[in-house]
Amino acid sequence: MRLVASDLDGTIVGPDNRISDRTVRAFRGCIDAGIDVVFVTGRPPRWLSPLQDFLGHEGTVICSNGAITYDLGAERVLKAQALPRSEILAAAEIIRGLYPRVRFAAETVEGFHLGPGFLEPGSAELPGGVTPAPLESTLTDADTVVKFLARVDGATPDQFLHRVRPAVAHLVSTTHSAPSEALLEMSLLGLDKSVTLADYAAARDIDPGDVVAFGDMPNDVQMLQWAGCGYAMASGHAEALAAADRVAPPFADDGVACVLEALLRRS
Repeated sequence: MRLVASDLDGTIVGPDNRISDRTVRAFRGCIDAGIDVVFVTGRPPRWLSPLQDFLGHEGTVICSNGAITYDLGAERVLKAQALPRSEILAAAEIIRGLYPRVRFAAETVEGFHLGPGFLEPGSAELPGGVTPAPLESTLTDADTVVKFLARVDGATPDQFLHRVRPAVAHLVSTTHSAPSEALLEMSLLGLDKSVTLADYAAARDIDPGDVVAFGDMPNDVQMLQWAGCGYAMASGHAEALAAADRVAPPFADDGVACVLEALLRRS
């Protein structure tokens, strides 16, 4: 084991936005043993406070499902892989044909573009200074869009994904990470967590066989398949469990910490 790659939400971060003391100790044990640690999340850079507050992490974080490589200590984007405006608008038109009441938003390196109705007024998720408007009118070719989002009522997350993904497969990569909300996350065609993680590992001369990865949702599937040892959380989504080599105990039982403690004892 030379590299540990972990998802955040549902894997080591709970709904309260906290990381358990046991999990913190396990990651610090890896670092003390000279093992590289990288976090690989669907979150944008502005939502990485648990890593700073509980782990004191200052290293690299792979954000936005692989679209951003971020230096957390320096608070600096190292690399961004953008989704072209033309593909966003073409995908939006197709999705609107399937779900006429769909709402859209777009994450960029610079901020957030919010389509009408995507968030409720006064929502805690609403970034300051953002005024809802159709993406067609706010997005420009100069915007570095790292994630295109679609939200709909009246469907489960899996129903929404399985209907939309094949319809836009020629334009974008589509996944979801929300366990109970029909919210799709789209990025540059061919991009996912595993692609950027593979680049990170290769730059450090680390073979996939020396990587242990943890995740719990469909946006973790490719990462779990790529890593030499991929652990899905027992509390995770069926697609993650099917993709992984092994199963970690559930999140509520500090599953990642359990596995890391055992691996460190063997090393």
